[in-house]
Amino acid sequence: MRPKKQFETPDLFRSRLDQILNRRHPLYQLANQIDWTFFEEQFGPTYDDHTGRPGKPIRLMVGLQYLKYTFDESDESILLGFLENPYWQYFCGYVYFQHELPTDPSNMTRFRERIGEKGVETLLEALIHTAKRTRVLKPSHMNRVNIDTTVQEKAIAFPTDARLYYKMRETLVRQARQEGIPLRQSYVRLGRTALAKQARYAHAKQYKRARKETRKLKTYLGCVYRDIYRKVPHPEGNLSRSLDIATRILIQKKDSKNKVYSVHAPETECISKGKAHKRYEFGVKVGMATTSKDNWIVGIQAFHGNPYDGHTLNDTIDQVERLTRWKIKDAYVDLGYRGHDYQGEATVNIVNHRHMKRLTRTAKAWMKRRAAIEPIFGHLKSDTRMSRNYLKGREGDQINAVLCGCGFNMRKLLAVFLCPYFVYRKIAQFFKDAGHFDLKYSLCSV
Repeated sequence: MRPKKQFETPDLFRSRLDQILNRRHPLYQLANQIDWTFFEEQFGPTYDDHTGRPGKPIRLMVGLQYLKYTFDESDESILLGFLENPYWQYFCGYVYFQHELPTDPSNMTRFRERIGEKGVETLLEALIHTAKRTRVLKPSHMNRVNIDTTVQEKAIAFPTDARLYYKMRETLVRQARQEGIPLRQSYVRLGRTALAKQARYAHAKQYKRARKETRKLKTYLGCVYRDIYRKVPHPEGNLSRSLDIATRILIQKKDSKNKVYSVHAPETECISKGKAHKRYEFGVKVGMATTSKDNWIVGIQAFHGNPYDGHTLNDTIDQVERLTRWKIKDAYVDLGYRGHDYQGEATVNIVNHRHMKRLTRTAKAWMKRRAAIEPIFGHLKSDTRMSRNYLKGREGDQINAVLCGCGFNMRKLLAVFLCPYFVYRKIAQFFKDAGHFDLKYSLCSV
């Protein structure tokens, strides 16, 4: 059922949060700047008006998602911190201090599944419009945009053939027992022994013996796989999906395309970005666009299928213009975007340091500014949960990428509200509107 409007009954014996909190706190100010009714208009239709009990307030669920990715918390820890932090409670729309958990951690996952990929883009769009409304993001920022890609790694172990065979056999045996299918042999003890021997032989660089144990594990998987198909010729549901994954694992070779690297996350891809310290990364490619001035994230999304960087440019620019409702004039990219297929109005500038001598000093400075997007990737991975994606499926890859962008923009907005310059500017705007202040004078003199 659609959530009811958040309403607190007046209490004479308790103090309101807005009476005891510091109104200069960045989180307090940001809570009053975000348009929360926008989320109710967007997400309200996703609820049924007559079925089930009323859902949790939309502002609460959106606020928890923002706080989770801003402060790098899990679904469980963000709720525990909610009980101790009155500023988090005020940000989520509560009037009085709460002493009980507002919801169950599993509802955080259900809310992300409910709003989907388009819903999390709405969360990013709302933060962008908040920055526009507070005049820290201006149309001039969209004149120049930096675009690049990175890898969002999945929460999986480093894939090896032996471990894949072992995990796949375990999964099939567990699901066969759940379905009541009697197996001729489960190979539980033999598989455990073979996996341990394979790891020890490989560590000792006895690769011939290690390959022999790997073949044993593949044989055990094949026996269980054929046994299930003999007894259930037409499997359905989870068992059918697991058997399809087992088929791919059994037939794939070293040079195969679209290989399976994880049993529980078969959508994982192997991506090589040419890093010296990490030859291969297992996850999904993420494209991001930031403003050259002030480094606001104005577009971020996951691209499955490991596409060439140039083939992601069109979708990235489309997303930026859709979320900001402004047009891009110049996009700065690296050499990985040579041969791109973008045909829009924006000018694509491929940064090539060999040809920069011919440029003017200003053009050269903006070309060098493209490198400012690289540390943003580092902050996303170290501060906003992009280093390992724990969300399920392809939709989880997209949701995690966009919410990481939300967390980064939230941190920037909090820094803006913390800066005294923002206070000076608000005072100057107040006097300007009143007609008693001349903006020719320095803001610091107010």
